[in-house]
Amino acid sequence: MSSSIVFVRDYIALTKPRIISLLLLTALGGMLMAANYRDQGLPELSLVLLVLVGGALAAGGAHALNHFLERDIDQLMPRTSSRPVASGRVSPTNALIFGIMLNIISFAILYSMVNYLSAVITLSGTLFYALIYTMLLKRTTPQNIVIGGAAGSVPPVVGWVAVTGSIDLPAIFLFAIIFFWTPPHFWALALMIKDDYKAANIPMLPVVVGIEKTKRSIFLYTLILVILSLVFFATQALGWFYLVSVSVLGTLFVYYSVRLLRESGILYAKQLYIYSLFYLACFFLVVVLDGWIML
Repeated sequence: MSSSIVFVRDYIALTKPRIISLLLLTALGGMLMAANYRDQGLPELSLVLLVLVGGALAAGGAHALNHFLERDIDQLMPRTSSRPVASGRVSPTNALIFGIMLNIISFAILYSMVNYLSAVITLSGTLFYALIYTMLLKRTTPQNIVIGGAAGSVPPVVGWVAVTGSIDLPAIFLFAIIFFWTPPHFWALALMIKDDYKAANIPMLPVVVGIEKTKRSIFLYTLILVILSLVFFATQALGWFYLVSVSVLGTLFVYYSVRLLRESGILYAKQLYIYSLFYLACFFLVVVLDGWIML
């Protein structure tokens, strides 16, 4: 494989493209729901593309900054030791510059071509992720992912604001749903790689309070998430298709969390983790489809 291909591949890896794809789906869901909520039909394709490009650049830049800031941790964990910065294939300085530049371009696109509020919220998400979660929370408290989940909750709000120019109640619900989805999703992963976090001296919940208490916390947050998703229907931003669909999705999420809770050890942690990804993707797909059905 040529050095130029490896170079490009490493810089793409800095952006964590698989995570970006899920974030963009939530942003798209926020846009389509906002357009339907305001009786505007479908948002203009140009606006959708601008928001998705701006969001992808911001998320990619935030992830590059994460590689820069966590290079010492990444080197200690087998799961992350081969990352571009941790392995030395990309210098820390280049990762830092790359991350900053992507966010500058993102802010310029959103500010000049969408609206100032979407640009400010997007940049705030990056700063919160890099400075508050990565630099402070992750290394100091087992509640790191609970508070840090706010950064991943930003994209649907940006999508909403891009269409409406304001933050309305449905946008707050979208934010809250991802906020409460994040802990059960991430703690399921943390259960599987608890020893890695322990070796890197990262106070993830399973490391600090143990497996059983973490499983109870997963169950609690799953219940809150499901209840919140059902209450969301009361805002009248979504229709019956949404209600029926999220009821099924939520019931399955509770089922997986209960099964993990009842069994000893972490036997079903991986299944819950995989389902949590499926849940969020399907949730926002339902949001998108419900908007089309209601048009």
